[in-house]
Amino acid sequence: MIKIDLSNLPFKAGLIPAVVQDIDSKAVLMLAYMNEDSLRLSLETGETHFWSRSRNCLWHKGETSGHIQKIKNIFVDCDEDTLLIEVIQTGVACHTGAANCFYRRLSPSGELEPFVSDAESGDERRPILETLSETIMARKKTPDNKSYTSFLMQEGIDRILKKVAEESGELLIAAKNGERQEIIHESADLLYHLLVSLGYFDIPFSAIEAELKRRTACSGLAEKAARTENT
Repeated sequence: MIKIDLSNLPFKAGLIPAVVQDIDSKAVLMLAYMNEDSLRLSLETGETHFWSRSRNCLWHKGETSGHIQKIKNIFVDCDEDTLLIEVIQTGVACHTGAANCFYRRLSPSGELEPFVSDAESGDERRPILETLSETIMARKKTPDNKSYTSFLMQEGIDRILKKVAEESGELLIAAKNGERQEIIHESADLLYHLLVSLGYFDIPFSAIEAELKRRTACSGLAEKAARTENT
């Protein structure tokens, strides 16, 4: 059982921020708030409970979705005003379906950009490009004014293709400079915007996957020759 003296914690306005981290991958999953009652419940049950500031009530993480968090450790920072909770995460952590709540990156220009990472569904890992493609197409059908994908879809194909060109250029620069981490970041950004362009035309990633599988049936040179003949 985890032991902690709650009287030592400064619950400002009755709350203390809690950073939740996957104990195995060390990925930061989410940030939520606890009051004394939710912290006691978390300690008693071994699963995370938080205080919802919007609903003004206690909530058990994963109670509805099944995406519970089994607590392994709770740490207190040096100022004793923030908690770090290491957990075993069941399924995904974010209500959007993303693996964690930090799936967007703030670019140097101040724009929010998607940061592609593996998403989990239950205990099964789905291909991220397939998952992302489905999410993008869902955003087209059901726009969300807080969604960057919905924003791009509403702006139209010219804006989308402009982003594809920009990300292609940034990837070229990163590759030219040999900056490994930047190559990874820019490749993720480019793949995302390519999927948005496909989604604009209602083309799922599975169609591209099927085409790639078809091409593996023959050599690359034969495939190229066949396309040349057809043109």
